[in-house]
Amino acid sequence: MWNKDKMGAVLLAAGYSSRMVKCKSLLPLGGLRVIERGINTFRQAGIMDITVVVGHRADKLIPILDELKVSYVFNEKYSEGMFSSIVKGVQSLPAETKAFFLLPSDMPLVKSHTVRLLGRAFNKVKADIIYPVFQKHRGHPPLISANCFPEILLGNTSGGLRQILERREGNAYEVEVFDEGILLDIDTHEDYQKIMTGYYRRDIPTQAECEAIFKKMNVSEAIVNHGRMVAEIARNLALRLNEIGLNIDVHAVTAAGKLHDLAKGKPNHAQIGGRILKKYGYYKVAQIVAAHTDMELNEKALPDEAAVVYLADKLVKGGGIVSIDERFSASMDEYAASAEAVAVIRERRLRAEKIEQTVEQLLGISLVMAARDLC
Repeated sequence: MWNKDKMGAVLLAAGYSSRMVKCKSLLPLGGLRVIERGINTFRQAGIMDITVVVGHRADKLIPILDELKVSYVFNEKYSEGMFSSIVKGVQSLPAETKAFFLLPSDMPLVKSHTVRLLGRAFNKVKADIIYPVFQKHRGHPPLISANCFPEILLGNTSGGLRQILERREGNAYEVEVFDEGILLDIDTHEDYQKIMTGYYRRDIPTQAECEAIFKKMNVSEAIVNHGRMVAEIARNLALRLNEIGLNIDVHAVTAAGKLHDLAKGKPNHAQIGGRILKKYGYYKVAQIVAAHTDMELNEKALPDEAAVVYLADKLVKGGGIVSIDERFSASMDEYAASAEAVAVIRERRLRAEKIEQTVEQLLGISLVMAARDLC
């Protein structure tokens, strides 16, 4: 748990959206509007003291904010730029506020877990500013301490908030996050399309997020390379199965294939890897990773994402493609002295062979040959 007491959030939605025909805050995203997604991010993290600064197109935004029961403040100086809206937002914060999150409303992919991580860090280190960082790049929302409020409220710096925060760099703190959304905003129609794609895959780590997870977890290059090969086989198997009518999430099996061994070397590494990914909000991929060593098999059901990754993993040993027999024979020899281990290996082998048989019947191909061709 973390102490959310006296923390607030300010969302900036007063700008002109000059490079977009429509108001960015009002653009649709997953059945809601962009502004609603940002509000929900904070509410899901437990931050309820939320203020939206409005200006341009306020007449369109205010009815939505009233419906959502979210506080707002009108910035009559919105034409002067973002800093004027920040000043207005800070002015609206309750006097007892200890810190606030600052988020432009056109950044709807920030994860609520990121907000919680920043809040926990603030309670621990008591810095003036807490920055989220993804792949060495700072993003939004920074968490800004009340120590900065007097200088912000003066509102007379030509360098805006950036200059104020730069003066406090000595008391800033960075929190590494697996959240590319902290860097993604909507400036152009192309950005909006990327945001749309990212939203529908929000519980699946992007390629960049996968690489960040590998780095954070100090995963060895050998395991990373193994994961990449498993991901490629799983992806291509999923594509082929979808061609004959199945509905397998290609992006989910690709990410799970890459990350399935992220906790390799630890006892019950599949379950640990799943818990790590669940912790960071990647629920769908977490379930697949947790099942990649042992999974329940419904022999009457068509292969799903977990089955595809399970099978792809069993077709790779070291840096090469192997048959199911080759993969498990070595393990049987290694653990021959342990009846318990042999029983587990036999069960896993039988499961892999059943999935393999089903996939081969569906595709009409030899799976090992296909895997070698796919890679």
